Amino acid sequence: MSKNSSKAIIHLLLIIGACVMILPLLWMVLTSLKSVTESTSMHPFVYFPSKFRIENYIAICKDYNFFHLYFNTISMIILRIICSVTFSAMAAYAFARLEFPGRDFLFGIVLIQMMVPVQIFIIPQYLMVDAMHMRNTIFALLFPGLVSAFGTFLLKQFFMGLPKELEEASILDGCNIGQTFVKVMLPLSKSALWALSIFTALFAFKDLMWPMIVNTDTNASTLSSALAIIQSSEAINYPQFMAACTIAICPMLLIYIIFQKQIIQGIATTGSKL
Repeated sequence: MSKNSSKAIIHLLLIIGACVMILPLLWMVLTSLKSVTESTSMHPFVYFPSKFRIENYIAICKDYNFFHLYFNTISMIILRIICSVTFSAMAAYAFARLEFPGRDFLFGIVLIQMMVPVQIFIIPQYLMVDAMHMRNTIFALLFPGLVSAFGTFLLKQFFMGLPKELEEASILDGCNIGQTFVKVMLPLSKSALWALSIFTALFAFKDLMWPMIVNTDTNASTLSSALAIIQSSEAINYPQFMAACTIAICPMLLIYIIFQKQIIQGIATTGSKL
């Protein structure tokens, strides 16, 4: 088989895979523009709506305040990224470069946290938030993401791969530990920081159980918890539900369009899959 034939087959397979991946998204958008009868009809099966019904989007926006849902979700994502990247970077640098008593023991605790299911921490975290009287607030959504064990591990491995000569040179130039961390190490770890930011945003956007438990007020809900509430209703309106799903995915699509280059670099750096 020639080289051109191999490339053609690979591209054909990639195109088929892309079509398979985009089909559910396309079906969601088409269903959001149908009537209830068209969305539930099986004989005949309706592929395309006879009329594009924008009123499904209008109705779902009237029933659920998507402005508050967007604000809560985006605020949670931004705050979790800031806290996770900041605290994880400082902890990772300390574990990777500094010598202090109990360093290996403390890092072992971080690894243990990564090994156990996150559901184990829900009750203690809920009791802590309730004791602070912070339920139904943005802080309650942020609380589990203040520090990331995954981020600490990821950045520690990255810092350990940087040459020690860079730190030694900065110390000779008169930098202390803080200045070395901020002016030398952080600029060199941009790809790892981008990767952590991407994963943090993705995990925060997909988080469902914690927002539903800690924020029972509708105005303090996130997009994921609002979709779960709509889906659990007794008489679900599928076109309106698909309209809500279409509206909900817009932030992540916008993030991907804007930061496409950084997302690809971040995934390539960590070797992980979204």
